[in-house]
Amino acid sequence: MRGTRAPRQLLDVRTIYAEPAALELERGRQVVERWPGAEVVEVPSAQRVQGVHDDAASVDRWVRTKTEVLALGVRKTLTARRNERSANWIAPSTANGCAMACAYCYVPRHKGYANPITVYANIDQVVGYLQRHVARQGAKPGPDQCDPAAWVYDIGENSDASVDAVVSDNVRDLVTAFRGMPTAKASFATKQVNRDLLDYDPQGRTRVRFSVMPHRMARLLDVRTSPVAQRVAAVDDFVAAGYEVHLNLSPVVVHEGWLEEWAELLEELDDVLSPAAKAQAAAEVILLTHNAGLHEVNLGWHPRGEEAIWRPDIQEAKRSQNGMENVRYRARWKKVWLQRLLDLMAERTPWLTVRYAF
Repeated sequence: MRGTRAPRQLLDVRTIYAEPAALELERGRQVVERWPGAEVVEVPSAQRVQGVHDDAASVDRWVRTKTEVLALGVRKTLTARRNERSANWIAPSTANGCAMACAYCYVPRHKGYANPITVYANIDQVVGYLQRHVARQGAKPGPDQCDPAAWVYDIGENSDASVDAVVSDNVRDLVTAFRGMPTAKASFATKQVNRDLLDYDPQGRTRVRFSVMPHRMARLLDVRTSPVAQRVAAVDDFVAAGYEVHLNLSPVVVHEGWLEEWAELLEELDDVLSPAAKAQAAAEVILLTHNAGLHEVNLGWHPRGEEAIWRPDIQEAKRSQNGMENVRYRARWKKVWLQRLLDLMAERTPWLTVRYAF
């Protein structure tokens, strides 16, 4: 398909900043071996690499840094954080950052001026922790908005697992681990179609949430991602491969004609998806959240995108669940706009259950 980008093409790694402890682990050595031409530079912390993170000059190299740099570390803290929105728990991250460059992404708000992929090499410790955590929960006592029967663990809160799978086998190992946990399932959102994941044999224990938005806005804001049409076309294949496949209608960007554009996309979903895909589908609906700090960074590399998502005339400050000061659409208008979209979904895609919306 014209305009598609295979995940491998997103990366041309020239430098790997690595913690010495990560290089001693099998997974760390695997990452280095996948990029044999890369220079390996030892650093005390993969989270704060001098000259990469928190360097204002790196705005000029925003996409180039994502393409050419990896960081390799060891996950120090293993905790599952309660969520109860998309998932019951946020699993300990096995990666952070992304090779894609969505203009609204919240991850670089924490990193400052660059957020290339950081991969954690101690995957065995993460998997062991999750297995023990799931065992402690026992059977789920009843259905909730996350799942009717299973405890749901988000394994990709701070990265895109479809791209992480290009860098290492961490994602494959997690899918394999959840396959053996009958009371739990893994979940991750993605904007990239990586067909290598079709061979992972998840056996219904991993949920893939393909994020979709109207094509015109996606071309402006979803930088370096798979086109929305390609994501939609992949749903049936992932269902056939044993994944549970949901849809994230996210982010919903309000602008002139926005509802008409969503109507077209909903009609496309109704036309393209098979009865099998529709029967197991559910959706999350998330209106845009932005951040003043990220706005300033974006002005340095993608000002056209900011024209669509930085709208002080219709936005207000809001402290998010994670404690960050962000901006969202003004509450009284957001409520109306959200309901209009939900009404449209009920009309055009009545088969698409909404798990939660905000």
